[in-house]
Amino acid sequence: MKIAMLGTRGIPANYSGFETCVEELGARLVERGHEVTVYCRSHFITHPGPTHRGMRLLKLPTIENKYLDTIVHSFLSAWHAAFSSFDIVLMFIAGNSLVSWIPRLTGKKVVLNVDGLDWKREKWPPLAKKYIQFAEFLATRLPSEMVTDSRVIQRYYQDKYNSASTYIAYGANVIDLPPGEYLERFNLEPERYLLFVGRLVPENCAHHLVEAFEKLKTDMKCVIVGHAHYAEEYISSLRSTSNPNVIFTGYLFGEGYRELSSNSYVFVETSGVGGTHPALLEAMACGKCTVVNNTPENLETIGDCGFSYDGGVGADSLAEVLKELLGSPELVREKGILALDRIERHYNWGTITDEYEKLFERLLKGK
Repeated sequence: MKIAMLGTRGIPANYSGFETCVEELGARLVERGHEVTVYCRSHFITHPGPTHRGMRLLKLPTIENKYLDTIVHSFLSAWHAAFSSFDIVLMFIAGNSLVSWIPRLTGKKVVLNVDGLDWKREKWPPLAKKYIQFAEFLATRLPSEMVTDSRVIQRYYQDKYNSASTYIAYGANVIDLPPGEYLERFNLEPERYLLFVGRLVPENCAHHLVEAFEKLKTDMKCVIVGHAHYAEEYISSLRSTSNPNVIFTGYLFGEGYRELSSNSYVFVETSGVGGTHPALLEAMACGKCTVVNNTPENLETIGDCGFSYDGGVGADSLAEVLKELLGSPELVREKGILALDRIERHYNWGTITDEYEKLFERLLKGK
């Protein structure tokens, strides 16, 4: 099959989960003999070559603006894909549903992975939230098929729009990196720090962890990995903590992020919105005990392999859970082993590639 992937920043992945999904899924599809083209934003992807891991990179411009960057690039990519020789166009993000009809004009099968409920994010003003909710509705009508990577999100679309979707999980690679230059850079010891990874925006609730950590009596450290554009005020509030053991690394991706994940004591996922969080899955793939904000999506991800706190209460609830785990290293190890097993059984990229491949083949056969 000839497959196009669009709607993300592009690859090599160096920003978020969707880009990682494109890279991991696309590379495996190439290994199986398919031709894969990834549309990239020219201002974001600086990889010099025309290919990456066997995938063709097609760089198109966009408008570098918080609200227009994604949709403008997706619009241009969709028109280009419409008049190219692709069999399948795989698009990402519900907000791109507005342009998902374009490749269908020329007979392409369009699959849209909608992700979580993005309109819940605080960064969006009221008008943008309304657009994203409208885009959710369009996602049930305009593409050939809709994909959800969470059973919770699948039920949401079924209940609200009476629309079925194909469930295909997000994946994770099993990771085990020894301590190295990044632990040394941030003066960290293996198994002696709590870890958060994510965009530092209010709805990801990193303040829950910072405030909870201030309530704990421990000589462990608390490491916050991440950054965000347009969230300077929130980031400043996080950094205002007086606890010297709270360490902000800034933005890390690839080797550095994986090294910190592999050697943490507990991974904390505080996000209050979104679907399946890639950083949470990857921490589980490192064999780490996890503590999550008790959203339905997070609880679905960890199953019985981690712990949760009351996100409505926030730091006080999280502090109680962390206090117990700091005194229970054997329990932490046991949950980490279970988490790794859960990744291998439910979130394996090879199995996920099988499911996308079957979906594409079914659509091309008209079933």
